[in-house]
Amino acid sequence: MSGGHDHGHGAATGDRRRLAVVLALTASVLVVQLVGALVSGSLALLADAAHAATDAAGLVIALIAATLAARPATSRRTWGYRRAEVLGATLQAAVLLAVGGYIAVEAFARLADPPEIASTAVLVFGGLGLAANLAGIAVLTRGGRGGSVNMRAALLEVVNDALGSVAVLVAAAVVALTGWLQADAVASLVIVALIVPRTIRLLRETVSVLLESTPPGLDLDAVRAHLLALPHVIGVHDLHASQITSGLPVLSAHVVVEDGCFHDGHAPQVLDQLQACLAEHFPVGIEHSTFQLETAAHSHHEPAAHH
Repeated sequence: MSGGHDHGHGAATGDRRRLAVVLALTASVLVVQLVGALVSGSLALLADAAHAATDAAGLVIALIAATLAARPATSRRTWGYRRAEVLGATLQAAVLLAVGGYIAVEAFARLADPPEIASTAVLVFGGLGLAANLAGIAVLTRGGRGGSVNMRAALLEVVNDALGSVAVLVAAAVVALTGWLQADAVASLVIVALIVPRTIRLLRETVSVLLESTPPGLDLDAVRAHLLALPHVIGVHDLHASQITSGLPVLSAHVVVEDGCFHDGHAPQVLDQLQACLAEHFPVGIEHSTFQLETAAHSHHEPAAHH
């Protein structure tokens, strides 16, 4: 038990350390790109600077959430602050969507009336931003690409910003070689296209957790059918499954068993069978499950039985 706890604590500490390093890199990208946008007049570079600012704010949120998530559970907060990472990722996604909308409006305005930009300056500052983004990706992916939704949200932002930097560099090259000024606005729209779809998917995932939806990959109808097929089980109600945070699903159910199970010693065996059923038949590993065993007569005393 202690080894697993130490491993989890070490992973959380490593997450916070990586987030802090990437936050410093992202802050440097913000400064570089903001200066570059002011010098060159490039909307794409300004959009990437705005994206970097969003990344920096998101990483601050992620760092705070990772720190809170590491705090122990208490009698008042029995899951500790484990859901803080989901709240942080949701806020990051919402801000990214807002930034994407702003960039899109400005880009369409510039398609109709493109201003002059200094393409050489854009290439220089965009290249510096891309280098910092690649360094941030390397830090966040160290030790594998898995991890909590909070870390994946942070990686998503940095990857999107790196792709945005590539779009900025391509647009600057097009302007320098052809003089087509609208390329800058087109690059801005590319950045929006990179931001929005992935952000919507992340937002859908985090909102699903906050709404306590059934974990992905778990079919509650199949769970009910498997439980009903066990010996001595005659009914299942109040069956609920949700996630406290990413990778932490929980399940609870009221299970009606034969009356004799409470007299002949079968009740503990039934409980073991219920736990084993969840572990063996379903791809979602549910370590935290709660079953209330009851007689058929007991359900009539409950205020309301839920299916």
